[in-house]
Amino acid sequence: QVQLLESGGGLVQPGGSLRLSCVASRSLFSINSMDWYRQAPGKQRELVASISSGGSTYYADSMKGRFTISRDVARNTVFLQMDSPKPEDTAVYYCHAIGVLAGDDNYWGQGTQVTVSS
Repeated sequence: QVQLLESGGGLVQPGGSLRLSCVASRSLFSINSMDWYRQAPGKQRELVASISSGGSTYYADSMKGRFTISRDVARNTVFLQMDSPKPEDTAVYYCHAIGVLAGDDNYWGQGTQVTVSS
């Protein structure tokens, strides 16, 4: 079992930056993958980025070079750094965990709204 709590969302202007945080209730080493997803109105939820328990990262093509996923293991926290966001990045961003203790259960945070607008 793991609880996830996102924070850091809000209004950001194009060309600005924003850092989202996700605090997990257990060690990140016990979770196979921590992920960021997003869902915009009228669209399906999509994977943004992932970081494995070993620190390997993955990015969706449209996010490469603009977003960075990282972690603070001591604080059980995963971050999503959003640089030069675009209006089309506006969405609810969700933290996700899968593979807790080598299982296949998955868990979701409640989401944090990111709005990119001038």
